[in-house]
Amino acid sequence: MDGERSSATQWLLERERRGVASAEALDFFDAQPPARIADCLGRWRGGGLHTGHPMDGLLEALGWYGKEMLDAERVHPLLFQGRDGAVFPLNPALMPVSLAQLAPGLAQGRGIQAAFAVSRRLLRTSRPKARLRMMEHRGVVTAAMIYDDLPICDLFRRIDRNTLLGVMDLRGMERPFFFTLRREEPDSSGQRE
Repeated sequence: MDGERSSATQWLLERERRGVASAEALDFFDAQPPARIADCLGRWRGGGLHTGHPMDGLLEALGWYGKEMLDAERVHPLLFQGRDGAVFPLNPALMPVSLAQLAPGLAQGRGIQAAFAVSRRLLRTSRPKARLRMMEHRGVVTAAMIYDDLPICDLFRRIDRNTLLGVMDLRGMERPFFFTLRREEPDSSGQRE
C-alpha cells in the first residue's frame, strides 16, 4: 500500500507542476481512496491543480492559504494570508466565485487583486462557515465540506496521510474545479507552522 500511495503522491506532485487535463484529473480522483472526516481534521495549506478551469489560479492570486477543519461542525472553508503573514478565515458567501466563472482571468488583473486585498477586512469572520459530512459522490462515499451559504460542496479523496485531493462541486459549474490540501503540522510546542 505504501508504494501505491507513494506513486499517487508522485503523480499529484508532477501534475501540480505542469497541469493536467480535467478528464485525467477526474480519473485520478476516482481511483483514490475515500477520505473520512477524521482524515480531514486540522489546518491545511491549499494549492491549485490546474486543469484549464476558469477558476484556476483565482484563489492563489487573491492570497488563499487553505482550509481549517476543527471538527465536523466547525469548518473554515477559506483561510487567507495577509501581507503580515497572519492567517484568517473569510466568509465564502462574500467571495466573487460566480464572477470568476463569468469572467475567466479576472483575478489575474492587478486591480481586482488590490481591491480584494483592501476589502479582505470586511470579509473576515470568526464563525465557521461550513461543516463536514460523509456523502456519496461519483459512486463513492467520502468526506465532503458543505458550505453554509453557497451551493458548494468540496469533496475529498485521500492521497496520503497528509495530502488530500479536493474537487469543488458548485451548482451550475460545467466541470469540476480541483485543488490540493497539505496538512499543516503543529511543531513540538503545539504551535502551527
